Amino acid sequence: MSEFPRRDVTQNYIDGRWASPSTTAVAEVFDSNTGAVIGSAPLSGRSDVEDAVAAASRAQQGWWRMGAAARAEHLRAVARELEARHEELSELVMREVGANQEISYGSQTMTPVMSFNTAADILESYEFIEQVGQNKVAREPFGVIGAITAWNFPLHLVTVKAAFAIAAGNTVVVKPSEIAPLTAAVFAEALDAAGLPAGVINIVFGNGLEVGEAIVEHPDVRMLTFTGSTRAGRRIGELAAQKVAKVALELGGKSPLVILPDAPLEEAVRFGVQDLLLNNGQRCDGLTRMVVPAELLPEVERVAADVMGGVKVGPSTDSSVVVGPLASQTQQERVREYIRKGIDQGAKLVVGGLEEPEVPAENAGGYYVRPSVFSGVTGDMAIAKEEIFGPVLSIQSYDDLEQAIEIANDTEYGLHAAVYGGDLDEALEVAGRLEAGMVTVNGGGMDLLAPFGGYKQSGIGREFGLYGFEEFLEVKAIRVPTDGPAAVV
Repeated sequence: MSEFPRRDVTQNYIDGRWASPSTTAVAEVFDSNTGAVIGSAPLSGRSDVEDAVAAASRAQQGWWRMGAAARAEHLRAVARELEARHEELSELVMREVGANQEISYGSQTMTPVMSFNTAADILESYEFIEQVGQNKVAREPFGVIGAITAWNFPLHLVTVKAAFAIAAGNTVVVKPSEIAPLTAAVFAEALDAAGLPAGVINIVFGNGLEVGEAIVEHPDVRMLTFTGSTRAGRRIGELAAQKVAKVALELGGKSPLVILPDAPLEEAVRFGVQDLLLNNGQRCDGLTRMVVPAELLPEVERVAADVMGGVKVGPSTDSSVVVGPLASQTQQERVREYIRKGIDQGAKLVVGGLEEPEVPAENAGGYYVRPSVFSGVTGDMAIAKEEIFGPVLSIQSYDDLEQAIEIANDTEYGLHAAVYGGDLDEALEVAGRLEAGMVTVNGGGMDLLAPFGGYKQSGIGREFGLYGFEEFLEVKAIRVPTDGPAAVV
């Protein structure tokens, strides 16, 4: 495995230029494949947030008044610059997150390009004022948006928020994750090269307690958009409520796949396992629970063990690897602890476990875990209730359809669910009864024009497409005089 060149980010990107932070502290960035330090980024302070919000505030009205066509062209210019940096960004994602080559070169780095182009498409055809009865309804930007993102899709989460927010006429202050900040620095370089007007997107590196809370509490930040844990989302909601700011929260998940008795069983189980393993299980919408007919449980266990046990675990730089390392030592320890809990609480370990997977000697310091399948899982077990964020599958069984739906909905989360059946009409009927913001039927694909978001404690609001675009717009009723007497409400 070749040595990766160290990359140290020393400045924030504020008001269209690189600006030295007010602090000297830095967060080290680790190569998840080896545990070696490959870079660092600033742990900035509150005064840096003040500078970024001031720059965004100055820029916002000019950006909004620029008009849709000009804004759309700026968005497309950013998309082109991101695409030009595809190779560099993919290599960083493999190191920072541990994502295998397929997803690093694919959705991790190409979805951001699509986000900017899709937001531009929507902007070019969007009617910001419409006639409703005798009145007009206008949609207008909030102003300055604060965006705080997680580490598992470090570039995508920054860009999907920034692209749709600025398309709608807002300006943005972004805090990327301190665990995986390096792609955000390349994003800043792309913004600069694209000629995006100063202050439209500002990036402040740092941790949640200092920089994140400073963004949330700032009186000039009119809306917050956050992706991360439900615990952190609650904290953001509490702080934002003090100034009555809108929040959009994309939080945790514990997503079920309901396999119906007439489903093509091997196809359905393979789909579920493969979905779980995307990004090494480090996805809020991964199908982590498989809900299956009790009479088919032995066959489900066999197929799941064959698929999960047959995947290659190793460094993400190896093109044949399916499951790379987790993003950090903390995450590795967390996932191993859940595997231990599954064993201790009496679940049946079908495949995997606590034994470390075999990897090349030069990768011995990386953050690897063995992909694991548990069966006989009951709703009171930790592995059935809590978000693990790793390659761990829990199989739960049911006796009839009503019990299957009850098990699937027995979670505080409601981000994603799936159903697989032989009869499409029945599968669609079951999909309608699952409490989730997104339901995949018989392996249906993801569409960036469709809304992304969840029910219950999985969050508030939606991302992607028109739904994500309109999250960043205020609604104003304009009451137009008529010939008759005015109504009094």
